[in-house]
Amino acid sequence: MNIHEYDVLNAIIKFGYTNQRNIADITGYSLGKINSSLHALVDRQYLNDNYSLTEKAYNEICSKKPNNAIILAAGYGLRMMPINEEVPKGLLSINNEVLIERLIRQLHEAGIYAIDIVVGFLKEKYEYLIDKYGVNLVYNPEYGLKNNIHSLNLVVDKISNTYIMPCDIWVENNPFSQYELYSWYAVSDMVDDESTVRANRKMELVLVEEGKAGNAMIGIAYLLEKEASVVRVRVKEFCKMKKYDKSFWEEALFDKDNKMITYARVFKSSQVYEINTYEQLRELDYKSKHLKSKIISLIADVFQVDTSAIKDVTVLKKGMTNRSFRFSCNGERYIMRMPGEGTDRLINRKNEYEVYKVIKGRGISDEVIYHCPTNGYKITKFVENSRVCDPFNDDDVQQCMKFLRDFHKCKLSVPHTFNLYERIEFYESLWEGKPSIYIDYMETKEKIMKLKEIVDSLPKEWGLTHIDAVPDNFLFADDRIYLIDWEYAGMQDQHVDIAMFAIYSLYDREHVDKLIDSYFPEGCPGDIRVKIYCYIAICGFLWSNWCEYKRFCGVEFGEYSLRQYRYAKEYYNIVQDLLATI
Repeated sequence: MNIHEYDVLNAIIKFGYTNQRNIADITGYSLGKINSSLHALVDRQYLNDNYSLTEKAYNEICSKKPNNAIILAAGYGLRMMPINEEVPKGLLSINNEVLIERLIRQLHEAGIYAIDIVVGFLKEKYEYLIDKYGVNLVYNPEYGLKNNIHSLNLVVDKISNTYIMPCDIWVENNPFSQYELYSWYAVSDMVDDESTVRANRKMELVLVEEGKAGNAMIGIAYLLEKEASVVRVRVKEFCKMKKYDKSFWEEALFDKDNKMITYARVFKSSQVYEINTYEQLRELDYKSKHLKSKIISLIADVFQVDTSAIKDVTVLKKGMTNRSFRFSCNGERYIMRMPGEGTDRLINRKNEYEVYKVIKGRGISDEVIYHCPTNGYKITKFVENSRVCDPFNDDDVQQCMKFLRDFHKCKLSVPHTFNLYERIEFYESLWEGKPSIYIDYMETKEKIMKLKEIVDSLPKEWGLTHIDAVPDNFLFADDRIYLIDWEYAGMQDQHVDIAMFAIYSLYDREHVDKLIDSYFPEGCPGDIRVKIYCYIAICGFLWSNWCEYKRFCGVEFGEYSLRQYRYAKEYYNIVQDLLATI
């Protein structure tokens, strides 16, 4: 049976047969297609000559009846910033109706009560659904490290005649039914440049060619046992491989011919919404109570405007320490910064506040509009037409090092110090007794501690040090350079900034030496170069410990974390080799 015949049969199951035109109106197919499908269904004995359902049809309906549903609700929903700081996406209110509750009620209307919800971020917020709707909550502890294919893997053995869906979908008409005759995946008729699939004439979902648009993917699917058995195996296999850590579960739907094993179910774009961003929520329901989050209200208070004046909210790339979004107000653009997971233990916000007071008005950093020394919320003027430093562009690097050296010459001062060795111990203490992921951690730590004596014996340039003077924090705008994000800044040997730039850029030794030479155009003394090598080893170890703590918080940095640990070991050896020749 092809999809046209399935759809005609389904229309008769739901509405009965009156005439061919009525079936055409329901399915959207031509009268010719309806006619040929009806004849095929009669020939296959699903319909009798009066186009009534036969026993064979009823058996088909029974065998393909939906058994259960799975709702994926574990992720951060980062694009929903700033609302996701207070409520997970599934609990957003649209027209006074909670998104996930609407989905549950629609499932109940279709006779589906066996519902598993996979939760993670703010999992406790979903707990009330157990009593209100009798759902089962399944916790995904890896929600911060891996994508939703790993959420599905937790309930993978329950997939058989099953609906699978995200928690952030709003569909005007109930997309679920007690009658399903084939496996399908939902897309809309809207053309989407970011979609990877399109529905062809046979209603198959195929991968789009590179550079071309497809049908917007909605995320709801129905899997009969035949296709479910394939997905169960693939999901289990994929979740054993690291390369699928960031994958969506839909990857398990594609066969070797780059075609989904399901048919397409096409919805009108005017009837279905995926709520991914603050602006999408405002577009769907401008009266939603979640538009007035405490962060949006804070911004409104700072600028003395109504919340409706805060527009064009756009989430920026998640940083290693914070989350940020850009917004417009009164014709100007700004950036709102909010601390990330576990940051309250990593950053002393009062110290940061003191640093910004010292550098204020010197044209060193971007303009701060609002800064709370308690929670770390910060609003800055967006630097228009700016770009970050390219660490592999010699001209960029030379300009950054000149800027850094000029800043260092100011010899600014603050009351606090960033002590490298204290920070190493502090970050390790945050692991709360958990062992390092590195087998030779204690041996490496012992070596790094031995470098302190060498560093202490060498001359230093003491003053306010940025500590995080990495390429991404140097902004080029017109003829100016800004150095932003002073969270870790404190009193220290200012040559630490050179080492930090190098290890964040993942430089090899040749690039490290070029960097040092850019900072010291007159030539770098040999003992200072050795000291900077020591700092590369020490700082690599320090940030490796920092990355391990963030990993415990559910944030993974991949290669960056590994390379920092390698810097600790490799540059310790480089220093020892150099000292042996002196």
